[in-house]
Amino acid sequence: MSALGGSAPARPRRSLDLAIGAAITAAMAAIALASLFWAPWNAELMQTAPALAAPSAAHPFGVDAYGRDVLSRVMVGSRSALAVALAAAGVGVGVGAPLGLAAAAFGGWLDEAVMRASDLVFAFPALLIAVLMSALLGPGALNAVIAIGVFNIPVFARVARASALQLWTREFVMAAQMAGKGRFRISLEHVAPNLAGTLVVQGAIQLSLAVVADAGLAYVGLGAQPPAPSWGRMLADAQTMAGSAPWLVLFPGGAIVVTVLGLSLLGEGLRARLDPRAVARSEI
Repeated sequence: MSALGGSAPARPRRSLDLAIGAAITAAMAAIALASLFWAPWNAELMQTAPALAAPSAAHPFGVDAYGRDVLSRVMVGSRSALAVALAAAGVGVGVGAPLGLAAAAFGGWLDEAVMRASDLVFAFPALLIAVLMSALLGPGALNAVIAIGVFNIPVFARVARASALQLWTREFVMAAQMAGKGRFRISLEHVAPNLAGTLVVQGAIQLSLAVVADAGLAYVGLGAQPPAPSWGRMLADAQTMAGSAPWLVLFPGGAIVVTVLGLSLLGEGLRARLDPRAVARSEI
């Protein structure tokens, strides 16, 4: 069908999504890394004179009610947002992927237990689970990582299991079985390496969701605690001043939107590039 011109733009569009997503993600990561060594102002420094000052040459993103530079706080907040998202995704793939591999390899009661536990977690909204766990564990960035990571575990378990079940029907896996290799060894040597692309794609998507979840937890006071800057906390502090000082909402909110957009485009671009089924569907 691609020869008829029905889906000719599909491949350039996939490449454009990947390029834009990678560029945005790289830019946000660079800002987060730069904030480790430099920021225009001390992100936690409170001053009385320039409180609620509008954006200017000295403070391009303006100043909040405590006289703190908003640009510096957005930069430092990016570090917290990306660190929590990466750690939560790491928890998900580190625990969920092995569970999915084991469920596909051994089946039986183990497969049933993994699937039913996943169903139980998916029965509740992700953000609600994160809020409940953070409320039980207490506020803080570490507990936010645990809370968000718990929901990521069944996501990666299901993705790994579904892909592994398909790989177990492939000729190279059957050849390994005929060579006398055990199911555990086959999973490690043949199945797991072929899941890397799928897990990378899912990881990019989960990162975008984790950024939103981290901002939501911080907004309700369950994420990173003051005086550490956090995008969600900045929005919560500014909600009563949105009319008189809109920059307090615009810049941290825009940072969340741009980061999630970049990670989402990156995930979709990687899915189209690494998932042969997605490519095949777009060319039909």
